[in-house]
Amino acid sequence: MPQNSGERQQSGEPQTLQKVKVVLDWTPNTNHTGLYVAKAKGYWEERGLDVEIVMPPETGAEAMVASGAAEFGVSYQESVTLAREQEVPVVSVAAVIQHNTSGFASPADKNIREPKDFEGKRYGGWGSPVEQAVIESLMQEQGADVGKVEFINIGNADFFTAVRRDIDFAWIYYGWTGIEAELRDFPLNVVYLTDYTEKLDYYTPVLITSENMIREKPDIVRAFVEGAAAGYGFAIGNPDEAADLLLAAVPELDAELVKASQRWLSPRYQDDAVRWGEQKREVWVNYGEWMAEHGLLKPGLDYDAMFTNEFLPGK
Repeated sequence: MPQNSGERQQSGEPQTLQKVKVVLDWTPNTNHTGLYVAKAKGYWEERGLDVEIVMPPETGAEAMVASGAAEFGVSYQESVTLAREQEVPVVSVAAVIQHNTSGFASPADKNIREPKDFEGKRYGGWGSPVEQAVIESLMQEQGADVGKVEFINIGNADFFTAVRRDIDFAWIYYGWTGIEAELRDFPLNVVYLTDYTEKLDYYTPVLITSENMIREKPDIVRAFVEGAAAGYGFAIGNPDEAADLLLAAVPELDAELVKASQRWLSPRYQDDAVRWGEQKREVWVNYGEWMAEHGLLKPGLDYDAMFTNEFLPGK
């Protein structure tokens, strides 16, 4: 394992840090606060790492991590599951948020209240096949036809601009876009995934690495995950100060939104888990089985290969 700062100081040797990258899933927001805290407060540095936080390519974090272009990334359980089905060797090493806070949001005046209301509407997303699959699974439950949904790739476009101009609904995290809607006094309808089945209470987002990193450089994986855990632990106990650290790193973010979002999200990072980052096998199985039941994923995938708690700090 990389030397800790105390060992370096005692030996008098110059500090040599291992450079690694973590690629985000989206533009910076409070899902990422723990990463920015870890960097700002030296939690990775004291574990021997110099971590660069980078923006995602259009191909997504999974491909970048699998190829080795980045050692770590921010992803989602549904994306990791699809990647594993396609034999892309990425592994989830920590759950950023313990329960699924995401849903399909729309302006209240569009009257999209349940999955069947998606018919005839325009969905704005980022072009991942996972999006259509999850939407289709919900619509199947109500006998609705996903073929009647128009899928539009809006990339990183602002939700509030897009729903007034180009689309009718989009997939949001309540802790970011939902909180922004509250601040704007912008009435939303949100179709939460967990309203329709507990099997969709999956981990989103998650931190990922590659099988190769776990096999070849487990000490670096452990140092990264432990530093991230310290960062999120700080954010759980100190939401306002953590928000300030995110804003210092990304000053173009809206300070009022970051503060309000952080206060909402901080208690939800760990929630009812024994420790931050903990992942349960049943959560991975439940999502995979739900998608397989709807004909959207191969049955019998190796769920144990998709995630590990091995690198989390002790309970």
